[in-house]
Amino acid sequence: MTRLISEGRASAGHSTFNYPDRGATARQPLPAGYNITHHRIRIGHGQAAFDAAGAAVTTFRAHRTSGMLVTAGARPVRPGDRVVVGIGIGPARIDAPCEVIWTAYEPRRTGFAYGTLTGHPARGEESFVVDMEADGSVWFEVSAFSRPGSWYTRVAGPVLPFLQQVYARRLGRCVRRLATDARPARYWRGWTGSRRPDTGSDG
Repeated sequence: MTRLISEGRASAGHSTFNYPDRGATARQPLPAGYNITHHRIRIGHGQAAFDAAGAAVTTFRAHRTSGMLVTAGARPVRPGDRVVVGIGIGPARIDAPCEVIWTAYEPRRTGFAYGTLTGHPARGEESFVVDMEADGSVWFEVSAFSRPGSWYTRVAGPVLPFLQQVYARRLGRCVRRLATDARPARYWRGWTGSRRPDTGSDG
């Protein structure tokens, strides 16, 4: 379950990130000392596919379609939005808090990244990005770095990176289905316009 718990931007002074490499998914290579997840998949072709996929990713529709129970604001994410990812079901569910670190709303690139906060069973960051190449092909990419942040994730050991990779592939297939549908995302395009990567400042 993913739940948006703050519609506005969070003050940097109130952020409680539990790892030191904040924003590293915006750069390459990803930092050493973490488990790395990377998956890139072609999801369609042309502007309509790009728009549909971008809207699905930045409003959590793609996550919801992948099987997660998602409660979030209707608008696309912005830096500082707080998100809670519910891991597990019923009384065994663990609320894993995250915060959106950066977003990109560009003519050929759309997506965001969030990082883990205190209380999350892992430590790290994950990005979800839709790109349109010069030939019109549209791609979806997941990049993440993480390491255990609690005793039970340390016990799980190598199982967690495997599950992260499995989920990244599942999410990619869902984004591809949504891009194939390729319905115009007028609300999303009207809200975002053409923007450079957004780190929370208006400059």
